[in-house]
Amino acid sequence: MITNSFDNRSPAKINPSDGEGAVRVDACIITFSWMIEKYVLENFDCKQIGESRSVTGNTPIWQFDHAGKCFAFFKSYVGAPACVATVEDTRAIFSTDKYILFGGSGCLNKDIARGRVMVPTAAYRDEGTSYHYAPASDYIDIPTWHVVEAFMKENGLPYAIGKTWTTDAIFRETENNFEARKAEGCLSVEMECAGVQAMCQFRGLKLYVFFTSGDLLDAPKWTARMAAGQIKHTQHDSGHFDIALALADYVTEGK
Repeated sequence: MITNSFDNRSPAKINPSDGEGAVRVDACIITFSWMIEKYVLENFDCKQIGESRSVTGNTPIWQFDHAGKCFAFFKSYVGAPACVATVEDTRAIFSTDKYILFGGSGCLNKDIARGRVMVPTAAYRDEGTSYHYAPASDYIDIPTWHVVEAFMKENGLPYAIGKTWTTDAIFRETENNFEARKAEGCLSVEMECAGVQAMCQFRGLKLYVFFTSGDLLDAPKWTARMAAGQIKHTQHDSGHFDIALALADYVTEGK
């Protein structure tokens, strides 16, 4: 069974590069939005330091300086398998133990407004990638959530805190599964958190994650809660990159 696929007793057939000669950076910021990537390239002095190669297209890896620190940045493909594999691949290009991951998510609580920042404390493992990096369990904890929460409080940012539901199948978020996850305290549904956290835990890395509250599942009928062409209060909102960058500054100060 997929839930029994974690194996730490034998070596992998294919391993990521050991990172010899990788550029040292203070942290890496990961987005999923092409508009956020465009914003960063237009507003920061970015230098391409490598790329993650794929048959679907190569992913450029960028580096920029900010407030006396050096950060890596890239736009990941959506989904735990793609995101995890890209992070593994890029560790040959740059070296850090701190990753800031942010993106959009579905909302499981109608009282949370669109655009509100959501901080996950644990991720329900309704995907396959995490079971290759961590022993089977319903949830995987996000041990850095209290750091992200402290950052939000110190900066006066409105946020919601709770569990998240990581799924591989956006069109199989059934009513019964929605009700079960909501009852367990999940506020959001997305596609990467459990897998990336399991990989980071396996590799000895730290993941700091938050989501932008988006479309609403907690209603008689699903709703996107946004107007055509809307950017403000969506995962493309550049203000959420500004939050991610400030969080990267925060966690690299030894907090």
